[in-house]
Amino acid sequence: MTWRPRWARNWPSVKYCSDRCRRHPPGPVDAAAEQAIRDLLAVRARDASICPGEAARLLATRLGSADWRAVMPTVRAAANRLVAAGAIVMTQQGHVVEPSVAQGPVRLRLPR
Repeated sequence: MTWRPRWARNWPSVKYCSDRCRRHPPGPVDAAAEQAIRDLLAVRARDASICPGEAARLLATRLGSADWRAVMPTVRAAANRLVAAGAIVMTQQGHVVEPSVAQGPVRLRLPR
């Protein structure tokens, strides 16, 4: 979610970044994607990271699908929500980045 100055007046009440997000709140598949990320990070070393593709493969398996690429946007959105909540951080080339500016390959890890 990208910060908008008008949110400063009522930040505690901001729940959605846009009307599109308001119309399509996270559902069960989105929750499963977040859980897949958490599960993978839970079995790794505290400072290890995962690729979102690993979470997409796990989620596709849990959903009974062989096409992990189809769920990749769902995993990326789940990662963005977890970053916004402070549960994980997103990195590129070892540096923490904001999801709104990250382009290309990213890694996900627990905050230090």
